[in-house]
Amino acid sequence: MGKKPLFDVKKQLEKVAEQFPTFQILNEEGEVVNEAAMPDLTDEQLKELMRRMVYTRVLDQRCISLNRQGRLGFYAPTAGQEASQLASHFALEKEDFILPGYRDVPQMIWHGLPLYQAFLFSRGHFHGNQIPEDVNVLPPQIIIGAQIIQTAGVALGMKKRGKKAVAVTYTGDGGASQGDFYEGINFAGAFNAPAIFIVQNNRFAISTPVEKQSAAKTIAQKAVAAGIPGIQVDGMDPLAVYVAVRDARERAINGGGPTLIETLCFRYGPHTMAGDDPTRYRSKELENEWEKKDPLVRFRKFLENKGLWSEEEENRIIEQAKEDIKEAIKKADETPKQKVTDLMSIMYEEMPAFLKEQYEIYKEKESK
Repeated sequence: MGKKPLFDVKKQLEKVAEQFPTFQILNEEGEVVNEAAMPDLTDEQLKELMRRMVYTRVLDQRCISLNRQGRLGFYAPTAGQEASQLASHFALEKEDFILPGYRDVPQMIWHGLPLYQAFLFSRGHFHGNQIPEDVNVLPPQIIIGAQIIQTAGVALGMKKRGKKAVAVTYTGDGGASQGDFYEGINFAGAFNAPAIFIVQNNRFAISTPVEKQSAAKTIAQKAVAAGIPGIQVDGMDPLAVYVAVRDARERAINGGGPTLIETLCFRYGPHTMAGDDPTRYRSKELENEWEKKDPLVRFRKFLENKGLWSEEEENRIIEQAKEDIKEAIKKADETPKQKVTDLMSIMYEEMPAFLKEQYEIYKEKESK
């Protein structure tokens, strides 16, 4: 006869998952279902958050069109993730440092990156990554999950300098399957660094369902292994996302260490514009289900019920976004094209000997 197990593993796992219920304030109809958690935002702040979400939805639509026209290069659509991206950023301060993934260009723009430089980044132009001195962001990380470890380091540096600020990073559910993810949250936890790790769980990474990426019922519960707080949030609910990040930031700057936040959201478009076809791995029924949870629709209903939003206001923001995008793409077009010698000269602080000879060869070619 086999020995009786000392503990019930299945029950243990279920108990862990139960500790991470989805935090929500607004339901799909824009109704407040958690009055006690309502943030103390002014009417103007609520409207500003909506403005940013509408603006970013227009930006996403135009970027897709520009990509198809060949006027932008790499682009990862953001529609559906506006609450996760912009409400989380709304809880940050100018001095906080953002380490984005490649889908998180909107946060960079609202943190101060000029729009035309975001377009240049998409085109692979080096000036797109020359971040202004007063804008605390790093260029978008293309390597999945690498920014998690970098965030732990930046946060530790802030702690050592006594800064009342946090380092914030974003990745997707696929990023949470990377080794860098575990190393980063573990390091930040061990050194009690002021970091916020936001995992935007849009369910499919590139094309693999989250259920096939991990046996864990939630990504938030992975915080337990690192000894840090974790929370799962309705990522289509702007107010819930804002509160989760606000509280995590407050805790971090007061010595409480890092937090892992999982936002449940959905990207309506493809993973990137580089040939991905979501119909190959997502059903129409699932897409219809998530369209009903659209963060813009939900927040619009909430604001309209409070008498704070109108069709006229939304149309004004749409037109402003279109005008800004037009001016920004024009400025990007007028930026001098990069040369091989430009890339060689900025790659190193002091150019290595083996490049100097090549540099002179290319410089001569470019002068003809």
